[in-house]
Amino acid sequence: MPRTVRIAAVQAPPRPVGAPLGDFAAEVRGVLDNDPRVQFVVFPELHLFGTESAAGGLEQRNDLLRASAVALDGELIAGLGAIARSAGVWLVPGSICERGPGGELFNTAVVFSPTGELVASYRKIFPWRPYEPYEPGDRFVVFDAPGIGRFGLSICYDAWFPEVTRHLAWMGAEVVLNVVKTTTPDRAQEVVLARANSIVNQTFTVSVNCAGPLGQGRSLIVDPEGATLGESTGHDAVVLVHTLDLDQVTRVREHGTAGTNRMWEQFLPTDAPVELPLYAGRIDPHRWNPQPATPLETDS
Repeated sequence: MPRTVRIAAVQAPPRPVGAPLGDFAAEVRGVLDNDPRVQFVVFPELHLFGTESAAGGLEQRNDLLRASAVALDGELIAGLGAIARSAGVWLVPGSICERGPGGELFNTAVVFSPTGELVASYRKIFPWRPYEPYEPGDRFVVFDAPGIGRFGLSICYDAWFPEVTRHLAWMGAEVVLNVVKTTTPDRAQEVVLARANSIVNQTFTVSVNCAGPLGQGRSLIVDPEGATLGESTGHDAVVLVHTLDLDQVTRVREHGTAGTNRMWEQFLPTDAPVELPLYAGRIDPHRWNPQPATPLETDS
């Protein structure tokens, strides 16, 4: 039976910190009213934590982010789960400012199932320094949507570091959900990176940025061979909707990108390990192939 998922990437301006969740629920419902077949709804990074309207400079805005941070067992998470349950969809409301158990501040992407369960959370490993106040996360996160496939999470600047998408693909991710809040001209480079990360890892990439006037927009959905399936060429608010055929990942890895390149079949069992001094580790040919997309437990 074909494995497909209809996904909506919502390029929208961020909402003010503390805005009523009812407004966000209406935003989600509006996406589904326009296309009731949508199964996944994905919003940009920090969609519910817009701070740029705050007076003052960078440090004052960062202070507001710190003050707005919430725990993963708090009211905001419960409210977002209720929105996902009411809508009956997989919901990625962007990322949140998470207050860690030791008082840490993390930029954390969260995922809710159609039953409202928090099924995955990912703390951004590569905060955009020196501009962001977050502490780095310490693990890569994938999650399974039963009957559909396996998804990986990354946040904005993570896409600039090939280790992130490579690890997600190695962990079995077929789709990488990259939530973004890029307000600077380097969005042009990120569009290239979205395609490059898909090509070298043979995964779908859904890269959804915030809309103007704050954000640069230019969201896009890319297939496992780097073809752009849908994109916004500007910064206006828009919803990109596309049905992804996740079996395409299997086909591309079996037959090769452009019918030629099978990067995950690079090594032979008899090949010697390749030392990686940068990581104080190695490439072990016996561990090179991606993990199978079978049910797993993820750190939340």
